[in-house]
Amino acid sequence: MHAAISYCFRILKRHLREGNVLEMGPAEGVMTELVASTGKAMTVVEGSALFCDSLRQRLPQIRVVQALFEDFDPEDRFDNIIMGHVLEHVQDPSDILTRVRHWLKPGGCIFAAVPNARSLHRQAAVIMGLLSREDEMNEMDRHHGHRRVFNPESFRSAFTQAGLRVDVFGGYFLKPISNGQIESYWTPDMIEAFMQMGERYPDIAGEIYLLASEPAS
Repeated sequence: MHAAISYCFRILKRHLREGNVLEMGPAEGVMTELVASTGKAMTVVEGSALFCDSLRQRLPQIRVVQALFEDFDPEDRFDNIIMGHVLEHVQDPSDILTRVRHWLKPGGCIFAAVPNARSLHRQAAVIMGLLSREDEMNEMDRHHGHRRVFNPESFRSAFTQAGLRVDVFGGYFLKPISNGQIESYWTPDMIEAFMQMGERYPDIAGEIYLLASEPAS
């Protein structure tokens, strides 16, 4: 949902540091366009040639690198690294985060967001017998190429296992029903209200995010 990405950007803007930005896995570039609007020097790394070509055409001011995360070895270091809906796709989140840790400038931060296994709509699906457990992959997960569904504990753990410090944890989008039902029946005001409600109840929000950095030495 574009509304969820737009709301995620509103949260991200609260935490953006001065300096440059690396976005990992921008895909169609919805978040990329929003971050580029801040005027910060921006690099994106994306595995798909199709997505890279589109981004180069639409956003000539940013640096676009076509590479797998495992093959990416930037000469630059970054003040801000954005991982929006990336970690649910990768083979080994802690391995990727260990690599990403070395791409941070001193005082830099990582902003990451993922779907939440403990979301209200997943809890309801378990009660209804549609899922056997909250973190079971559903049809939409498989369609999007997800390898896992994080809960708040496993999300934070991936960062601590990589030697990173979790500075902020939160959520957005209290989501009682599926995306399809929301898009069919909810008004923009309803969507906005439930986006904000998710910030009040992060453990059961549809989306969770965190801000991480290098531990103080």
